[in-house]
Amino acid sequence: MRLTCTVNGTEQQVDDVWEGESLLYVLRERMGLPGSKNACEQGECGSCTVYLDGLPVCACLVAAGQAEGREVGTVEGLAAPGELHPVQQAFLDAGAVQCGFCTPGLLVATDDLLARARAEGRTPADAEIREALAGNLCRCTGYEKILDAVRLAADRTAGDAR
Repeated sequence: MRLTCTVNGTEQQVDDVWEGESLLYVLRERMGLPGSKNACEQGECGSCTVYLDGLPVCACLVAAGQAEGREVGTVEGLAAPGELHPVQQAFLDAGAVQCGFCTPGLLVATDDLLARARAEGRTPADAEIREALAGNLCRCTGYEKILDAVRLAADRTAGDAR
């Protein structure tokens, strides 16, 4: 099967996609976008979170064919090449990146949370931050630096349009 979809704003086409391949596999192995990580393959850890038509999904649970004709956004697409997105910079500045395996999913989840909050003209409360990141597991931290990074990104992007 041929898969045609838009990834990070660019139309992509992949031939000979097996019906059972996940969107995560196609992104990483066939499109050369290794940012989204393959950790659990069960949708439990959040490391493979990407946008599908603007909504965050676990790419390991999405069959590649389900992306046909749709918009996919990966962690690589958050910022222009050679630049850091404000969320990425906040994670660095807050020391929230350790091994980095969970980071791509956390970045996408944080970007989504902050975009929704900005659209409503508000800053997310701690309980909302914790809920938004609940599907992302980090095995290296106690999450405090991650929460600090989200708060920092929220402060820095307050008033920005998505």
